[in-house]
Parts: sequence; structure tokens; C-alpha cells
Amino acid sequence: MSEEKKKQLNQPFYTEEIDAVLEKMETTTEGLSTNEVNKRLDDYGHNQLDEGKKKSWLSKFGDQFKDFMIIVLLVAAVLSFIMGDQVEAIMIIVVVMIMAVFGVIQEAKAEEAIEALKDMSTPNANVRRDNTTKVIKSNELVPGDIVLLEAGDVIPADMRLIEAASLKIEEAALTGESVPVEKNIAVLDQEDIGIGDRINMAYMNSNVTYGRGLGVITGTGMNTEVGKIANMLAQADETNTPLKENLNKLGKVLSIVIIGICVIMFAVGMLRGGHDWIDMLLTSVSLAVAAIPEGLPAIVTIILALGTQKMAKRNALVRKLPAVETLGSTDIICSDKTGTLTLNQMTVEEVFSNNETIEANEEIPLDNQTLKIMTFCNDTKISDDNTLIGDPTETALVKFGMDHGFDVVDELRNAPRVAEIPFDSDRKLMTTVHQLADGKFLIAVKGAPDELLKRCSFFDVHGDIKSMTKEQQELILTNNTNMAKQALRVLAMAYQISESIPEDMASESVERELIFSGLIGMIDPERKEAADAVKVAKEAGIRPVMITGDHRDTAEAIAVRLGIISEGQHEAVITGGELNEMSDDELAKRIEQYSVYARVSPEHKVRIVKAWQKDGKVVAMTGDGVNDAPALKTADIGIGMGITGTEVSKGASDMVLADDNFSTIVIAVEEGRKVFSNIQKTVQYLLAANLGEVLTLFIATMVGWDTLLPVHLLWINVVTDTFPAIALGLEPVEQGIMKLKPRGRSSDLFSGGVLSSIVYQGILEAGITLGVYMFAITYPVHSGYEAIHADALTMSYATLGLIQLFHAFNVKSVRESIFKVGLFKNKTFNYAVLLSFVLLAVTIVIPGFNDIFKVAHLDAYQWGIVFGASIAIIPIVEIVKWVQRKTVYK
Repeated sequence: MSEEKKKQLNQPFYTEEIDAVLEKMETTTEGLSTNEVNKRLDDYGHNQLDEGKKKSWLSKFGDQFKDFMIIVLLVAAVLSFIMGDQVEAIMIIVVVMIMAVFGVIQEAKAEEAIEALKDMSTPNANVRRDNTTKVIKSNELVPGDIVLLEAGDVIPADMRLIEAASLKIEEAALTGESVPVEKNIAVLDQEDIGIGDRINMAYMNSNVTYGRGLGVITGTGMNTEVGKIANMLAQADETNTPLKENLNKLGKVLSIVIIGICVIMFAVGMLRGGHDWIDMLLTSVSLAVAAIPEGLPAIVTIILALGTQKMAKRNALVRKLPAVETLGSTDIICSDKTGTLTLNQMTVEEVFSNNETIEANEEIPLDNQTLKIMTFCNDTKISDDNTLIGDPTETALVKFGMDHGFDVVDELRNAPRVAEIPFDSDRKLMTTVHQLADGKFLIAVKGAPDELLKRCSFFDVHGDIKSMTKEQQELILTNNTNMAKQALRVLAMAYQISESIPEDMASESVERELIFSGLIGMIDPERKEAADAVKVAKEAGIRPVMITGDHRDTAEAIAVRLGIISEGQHEAVITGGELNEMSDDELAKRIEQYSVYARVSPEHKVRIVKAWQKDGKVVAMTGDGVNDAPALKTADIGIGMGITGTEVSKGASDMVLADDNFSTIVIAVEEGRKVFSNIQKTVQYLLAANLGEVLTLFIATMVGWDTLLPVHLLWINVVTDTFPAIALGLEPVEQGIMKLKPRGRSSDLFSGGVLSSIVYQGILEAGITLGVYMFAITYPVHSGYEAIHADALTMSYATLGLIQLFHAFNVKSVRESIFKVGLFKNKTFNYAVLLSFVLLAVTIVIPGFNDIFKVAHLDAYQWGIVFGASIAIIPIVEIVKWVQRKTVYK
């Protein structure tokens, strides 16, 4: 499509008269001709969303190898081949390939968002062409087509309405507003207004809930509001998760350290003399391989996968593995209001009848006149299984009656409707006439309080009909105002008893001298568990932020009820219009001020998320509508709704709540914090072990000792690194984890005392291992150099393996005593340590393995030395932790 054609479509048609719009679109109310349609299909293309450029599977697979940690592992594989350790090299390659496959699968899932958008479009549309009405496929529509609308239709493209008869359109998926919008054809005088306020427009993928209309198409395909969202989704940058950033940082740190160790060891070895430079280079390279935690990425993946299984059991379905950990670092939860914090279901909250206020949970007499009017003057259809079908506002009124024991079906059978005046958006009233058992007729009227009150000459208090007075009007208006301040949508009820059906069913003659009956206050209520979840989130240092397409007053009232803001905290609420007046930089500076965003568009949601991210925060975004999808994809973690959510929002999400329950997010956050804590424990365990190995080999080489052959390092890494490390990922959550502040984006895997623990514990492991080697050389059991050296080598090998297994217990908590955390609470961990010990021991005690591993049999005395030295790491670390708790962490 040419830029000129695009410019023609991207105009504020809602600010123009109908004739001007028709002229610009070069059409008439009779529609286009077939020839003109074909020409426009060539100019504008079909009414469908672009698929965009898709990466090939090979390209996606190649992208996985750009990760820094993966590059480090590939280098390690090459070094292993050079050293002759083909087994380790193959293991590394297998791990890398598995991780790459995982990444490709995740990326493929992310593309489902735009596919879901395409699937949402309605298959057919009623259109005027060649002076007749036709049913065509919606993808054949073009700008300028005249489309007929009626209740039940899905809007096939963006259009300017040119006729609207009691037309209501539900736009929740685009605006977040749960109440259908009453549409009309009046010209709007403001250009800069949100989608929800453009009452003379109808937008693609919204639903007609009431009435009928006629519109001229002003945008198709990618030039619709939904198309803009699809474009935003395609262009949204994938945010690096904190975990991915941490692993990349870890890879860089390890690379620098490993290169430094190799250079130092090679240089010192050559300066000392007595070593061939090739042998010294190979020794340095073997040390580098020992320093790389080859299994870390795979173990992290396994821990995340185990975390997803636990979360799935608690209704949090994770689509992308890193999302598990990201939840644990979340600072901000930007939550869509409708359907997430609220039920997305209009509900009667309060009734003012007989000059009394009745709360929704209180009893109401079945003969209450207001109760009768709200259910009689109503177009809701009740199916055989009591399912309510119709406008959400009207179904809420009927549900209220049914919930309070009012048999609507039976009552209407006894008082059938015999005449009506349909709702009209100009007069804002609806009237039905019902024949009563005594032969008289009930005229039931409902509508806007200000309009209905003008037509009321009397009022009813427990059947006592009195003339309307100024005092009574003030009482009614005061109650109306009080309800409005609570962000309730208020409807008024009135009636009249007639001896016969009015001959002239015109508003002027029927809707007059009415008897005022009562007011009904309705709202899309907050979820009962949402307020508790908000409270827990705040205690965890997480700030809940509400983002909605609803009006300011409604948004503020719900936010107060949820505890997101305090009563009277008006400055914490901002509208989309006010956001438009701010630059991105200004918003980023003032972002801390706002907790509630009202009347926002999809672009606003993305700006809000980015502003928080610019402030250094890790942002989670929840949502269920099409309008939420770009922000869900931009956020550090997007959380979709499984029940009410569109496929578009689910496709753009990292996690989906199966029960649409906001409190499930808090459960997921706790699991995320546990997962990160367990990953930290794994990193601490693996790096302390690797540091111990490196220092042992480095120092032994420097002093001329022959200890720890490559096969020993390989077996220790395979046995002691794998099973206990994975089992640490199953550690139960530590007490008080939800009382801690979020880690945020600045923290990493080394924070919270992990780095210092790695350093001193690695030195401790090396010191104990070398101490055992020295003891075995100094106080030998056997005589002769070969036997003494074999014993010393075997004892240092066994000690280094066992000390890592005992140290795994220390790592159960960075700060707390293992006796407080629970030594044997994690059964999987216990079995893992036992299995690792058996695999280590068989290389020493079972004949045949000795030659392979170049070790000797040990007697009971030697095993006693090995066990005593290895287990010593537990009390030593316990003493260090106690000192730290009394000084550093107090």
C-alpha cells in the first residue's frame, strides 16, 4: 500500500461529519460496485493481518548459540578435545544442543501471539454492494464498504458509524472497559481522545451486544487498531530476563578468571623451570576445563523445569522457562483491572428503595417494587439451565433478582410483556408494559437517574404513593451522588399502574407522571482474593500498579477498595490524556508518583512498562485483552489470563494463570523467589567446588606435587556436581522469603553473600584436600614412593569428592544454620548425595576400577582420615555463618 493510501486511512474520522467521511472514502450509503472493490483490493490489500517475516528453524537454532555462556561451554568442549577428554567434550556438546532445542521451542511459542490475532477476525460480514446486501468473507472488505451491524456481530474492520439505533458495542478486549459502549453518530470535537471515548466509531474484533447500526469502513487489515497492536507485537523487543543477564555476566566473569589463572599458572610454571612448555600449556588448559561449571546451564534448566511443574499444580502455567525466576525478582506488577483484579462481570452492589439503602448481600423483600421493575424492564434471555444471555448490565439486574430468590421466569409468566418502548441513547430510558393478574397493566421504566427523575411526579415508600417533593428529590440525588462517588453505575427505576395498554406508545405520552421506585448501583467488582494478594505483594516489597481503560473515578474507587492506593490519594491517578502530554523522559522521572492509570490505550501500556524498566525495575504485566498484548510482550514477564484471556494475550505472555486469579501471581512470585534462591545455592555449590579443584591443582603444581589427574576431575565433576546440584533445586522455600524486598535488576547470582561464600569455601575445600595429601605423604601407611604416592593421590581424590558432598549440606542456606533449615528435610537431596557417594566410592573399592582411575585401595584408618577431614567443612562453615549473622547480617 502506498504512503498516500495509508495517510488517507489514518485520520481522525470521528471528528468529521458523515458526508465528509463518505466523500473522503469515495463512497455512498448504497455501497461500492464490484469493479471498485476489485480496484481497492489491489490498492489496499485484503482485510487481514500481515504474518510478518518468519525466521526459519535453522535461523532460530543458530540464534541460540549467541548466548555468552553457550560460547564459554563450546570453548570448553574444544579444550577438552585438545586435552584428550572426548567424553567430557561430548557431554558438553549434548548439553548445548538440548538447550538450543529448548530455546527454539520457546521462540516458536512466542510467535503464537500474532497468529491468534489473525484467528480472531470474524469470517463473514453483511455489506452493501451493487445496490444490494451481500454476505461476504471479512477478508474481502475494503475501505469505503458499507457494513450492516446487528446484535451478535463481530465488527469486521474499523468503521465510522453512519447509523446507530440503540447500538451498544462491547470493546473490553481493546479498551479494558467491561461495560458495552453506547454508540451514536454525533461528531466529536476533540482529536486526542482514547478509543473508549470514540463513540461514533466501531473497531475490528469488538462485539455488538445490542441494537443495530450501519458503518463505512475507514481501515482494514494492518491499518485497523488491532493491526496497530499486531505491528507493535511484531516490533516489540524481547526483554532479557534477569536470569539470562545473570548467566551472561557469570560467563564473562568465569572467562576472565579462567584466562587469568591459565596465564598465571603457565607463567609461574615456566619461571620455576623444569617443565616443558607444551606440558605446562596442557596443564594450564586442563585447569581451565576444571574451572568451567559445564553442567550449570543444564542444571539451571532442570531447576526451572521443576519449578514450572510445581507452579502448574497451583494454576500458574509457564510458557517460557526463565519466567519462573523472573517472577522472583519482580519489583512492579502492572495489572490490568478488568478480568484480572475484577470479575469482568457487572454486579449489583447497592439498592436504594423505600428511602432505604440495601447492600447486595442483605435480604430484600420479594414484593419490592424496585426488584420487580429491574427484572421486568429487561431484555435478558434466560435459558433452560438458568444461563443469562444479553447485555451485561441487564443480566446483572436479573442475576441480582434470582440470587435473592425472585423467580423471574415465573413472575414474567404471570405478568407477560404486552408492549414496550426500546431503549434509546437520546432519551436514555427503556419501558415495558406488563399485564397483571387483576387486569391492570404495569408500566415499568428504567434509565439514567437525571432523565428519569424529570418524569417522576410521585414516589413510593412501602406502597405509600406520595407526590414528589423538593426534599425527596434531594434525598434521591444525594444517594445517586454517593453511589457515583463509589464509582457505581447508577440506574433509576420508576413505574405506573394503568387501566389499559397505552394507545400511543410514544415516550412523551407513556413515560410521564411516573412513580419513582428506587436506584440501583452496579460495578464490575474486585475479586475477593485480590485485595489480600495486593496486601501480600506490598509486604513482599512489590508495588501493584493498576492499568485500565475505565474512567478515572471508577479506576480510583476500585484501586482504593483493593488497597493499591489510599482514600483521597487523587494525585496517584493519571489518565491517558494526561500521559499524552508527557514525554517519555518526563514520564520516567515521575513514574514513581503514579499507581493507577485510567483511560489508557495499548501504546500507553507499553510506555508505562518501559518507564518502570528505565527506572531500573523488573516489571510484570498482567492482562487478558488484545490491548494488553504489546505490553505483555514488552514487560520482563507477561502474565496472561487462562479463562477470560484472548489467545492473543496468552500468546504474548510468558506465563498464564489457569484460574484468572490475581492471588496466583503472589504464589508464583514465592515460587520464583525460591527458584532463584535454589539456583544461587547451585551456583555457590558448583563454583565453590570448581574453585576448590582449581586451587588444589594450581597449588599442587606450583609446589611440585602430583595430585588430581584429569580423569579424577572429570569423574568428580560428573558425580558430585550433577546429582546434588539438581537436588538443591528441590529445596523447600526458606521461611520469611516473602518478607524480603525484591532483588531487582541490579542483583545477580553472586549477591546476598554468595560470592564471599564461594571464595572462602573454595579455599577451604582446597586447603583440606591438600592437607590430607600432605598428611598421607608425611605419615604414610605403606613404604616405598609408588605406594605412598598412590595412597596420597587416592586420599586427596576421595577427600575432594566427599568434601563436596558434605559441603552440599552447608549450601542449603547461604546465611542460616543447616540445623535450622533442616538437614534431611529434602529426601531427593539425601538420595542424590548417597548415590554420588556410591559412584565415587566404587572407583576406589571395586577391583578393576583402580586401574582406570589410577587409585589404590584404602584401609579403615585411611578412610577415617578422609571422612574426618571431609566432614570438618560443616562445623567450620557453621562457625563462619554464625559470625556473619552476628556481624554482617544482623
